[in-house]
Amino acid sequence: MTQNPPSLRPDLAPRARFTDTARPGQPKIGMVSLGCPKALVDSERILTRLRAEGYAISADYANANAVIVNTCGFLDSAKAESLEAIGEALQENGKVIVTGCLGAEEDYILGTHPSVLAVTGPHQYEQVLDAVHAAVPPDPNPFIDLLPATGVSLTPRHYSYLKISEGCNHKCKFCIIPDMRGRLNSRPAHAIIREATKLVDAGVKELLVISQDTSAYGLDIKHKTERDHRAHITDLARDLGGLDAWIRLHYIYPYPHVRDLIPLMADGLILPYLDIPFQHSHQGVLKRMARPAASAKTLDEIARWRDICPNITLRSTFIVGYPGETEEEFQHLLDWMGEAQLDRVGCFQYENVAGARSNALPDHVPDDVKQDRWNRFMEKAQGISETKLAAKIGQTLDVIIDEIDDKGATCRTKADAPEIDGNLFIDDGFENLKVGDIVQVKVDEASEYDLWGRVVT
Repeated sequence: MTQNPPSLRPDLAPRARFTDTARPGQPKIGMVSLGCPKALVDSERILTRLRAEGYAISADYANANAVIVNTCGFLDSAKAESLEAIGEALQENGKVIVTGCLGAEEDYILGTHPSVLAVTGPHQYEQVLDAVHAAVPPDPNPFIDLLPATGVSLTPRHYSYLKISEGCNHKCKFCIIPDMRGRLNSRPAHAIIREATKLVDAGVKELLVISQDTSAYGLDIKHKTERDHRAHITDLARDLGGLDAWIRLHYIYPYPHVRDLIPLMADGLILPYLDIPFQHSHQGVLKRMARPAASAKTLDEIARWRDICPNITLRSTFIVGYPGETEEEFQHLLDWMGEAQLDRVGCFQYENVAGARSNALPDHVPDDVKQDRWNRFMEKAQGISETKLAAKIGQTLDVIIDEIDDKGATCRTKADAPEIDGNLFIDDGFENLKVGDIVQVKVDEASEYDLWGRVVT
């Protein structure tokens, strides 16, 4: 069992899990999936198509006939990680196909790894399949190669990510995702509900709703209604809330209409959990970032949410050391954190990213100052988290069980998303529990990020 925080990167998806068993002679493809949950969903879609064509999925380099590396290009450090992963795949296997966000920069990849078989951009599934066909011809057996109704999943069977749109219409100066993934492109609501229903019918207990901008869902298709389902985040959340599963919303921008989601949380239709990337508190910094809703009075809005749903959990991410950030502006962020009392917080130190407009801003913050501010920010956030978790001692909470080993069960409460938030650990009386169970636990201990408890019988 491991305790949080698991990583300095608060944007990462869970590690992909491979459980395929190949038949004799079946062509096998390996997959390295890097980056965020949205990229993990892309990997699942690619592998689902390949499984439907008769390929097996290999968990290691040695047994794969070729390897796909789904890259991340969000930060320069993520680009370096992607190049390293491509190099490792080339060394261990030799036949490598590159896709994902960094794939939009083909010359950048080929400049370091000219021997890759193909380079494709994000969600270019057909081009990936074409490259796989060229490297490893398919050999399907329709009587044996059966595909699960829900497709290939790289997450544990009891939870799944549900991507509702691609792209983003915002032009935040530090971000190049709109350049890589394009403008907002929403899926029809009825298609999302159909996918979600299949997942729940297959045993999924928790659906994590993701996109680049979840609260803008449906704006590009004018919130169209098809087959009795309207493409608006409030309507979609209400429809998903009718399924027998936990519904968790990620990547919500703090638009005014977000307040319409809070009554759904108070009524128990969706989890009382909002993942909102505030990024900063100071209006001057937000203006330099070109952030949407920069003028919103977020503290007042947070107070309204808590009035409607007192047990709401608020998670956010922030950037410290943004170009031009003064000590006064950073202190404003610390003071704001003290007032906002957010439950779960992640933080990035600002990095230049090739193609981002923020690179050209004046007054870049020295690395040692960024590190100092990150340390101070995380100390502040940790203190808030420790106090909030200590207040849960003695409470009885619903938890979902993620893992079980000989030491105990690792679980999450409704306040915790996989990988990026905390855990609740059960050290005794876990012998009859199963992964995916939802049980009630009385909390008897807390740390800065995690809880411990015992099952209520």
